[in-house]
Amino acid sequence: MTPDPLPGLRARVAALGGAVVAFSGGVDSSVVAAVAAGELGGRALAVTAASPALASGELDGARAVAAAVGIAHEVVDTAELERAAYRRNDRFRCYHCKTELYDRLGVLAAARGLPAVLSGANADDTGDWRPGLRAAAEHGVRHPLLEEGLGKDAVRALARRLGVPSADKPASPCLASRLPYGTPVSAPVLAQVDRAERAVEALGHRVLRVRHHGRLGRVSLAADELDRVRDPAHRAAVLRAVLAAGYEEAEIDDEPFRSGALNLTLTPVERPG
Repeated sequence: MTPDPLPGLRARVAALGGAVVAFSGGVDSSVVAAVAAGELGGRALAVTAASPALASGELDGARAVAAAVGIAHEVVDTAELERAAYRRNDRFRCYHCKTELYDRLGVLAAARGLPAVLSGANADDTGDWRPGLRAAAEHGVRHPLLEEGLGKDAVRALARRLGVPSADKPASPCLASRLPYGTPVSAPVLAQVDRAERAVEALGHRVLRVRHHGRLGRVSLAADELDRVRDPAHRAAVLRAVLAAGYEEAEIDDEPFRSGALNLTLTPVERPG
């Protein structure tokens, strides 16, 4: 029988004595927030970063999840777009973004007398190119799920057990992740991606990305949703939605959506660790 991971996770968080949780409202950070609320009470604070890279609806979703798990919640504005290294969008973009985030959260944690900053990183995150983990290490950020060796499936199981509303929520990384490395990040481009994704979502698709390739918006859909676009009328509606968001060309990827697909363009030399 697989050992119950919850007691160890609770003990690990309780031992901190207080924490700020970097909180997106996704399943991973929501489990950390739920455990922190239970073990630390008023010494736990969930904080969501707001910037042009945050997809529409995500902030409202985070507020709702925080209320459901009983943790205090605040919003901080982050300014990663003011960092030239972030806008350049090389393979270290996430490092610069997380550096901005953890700079802000570290200051907030110190001001509130909370000794730790926590993230929702899990054990599966170590299998992909995650320069944000380097920024976390430089800021002393703790990763309770990763430290307990919990991968995504185990985290989702814990979320259901704890009654976390986002237990089955699809991952929603920042909008900049839709841009191939080397394509400069700007607020107008992020807004265009967001418009396109919301328009396709309105047609009934749940797991999707609109990859930004300059004039072209390429839609990537989950495997179980690709059959719908084999219908000519629905396919045309999806393409029109992307064009209406400001793209001059639109296409639908025949291959199913895969998280982190743009990282596959990196060579082994470019993907240390």
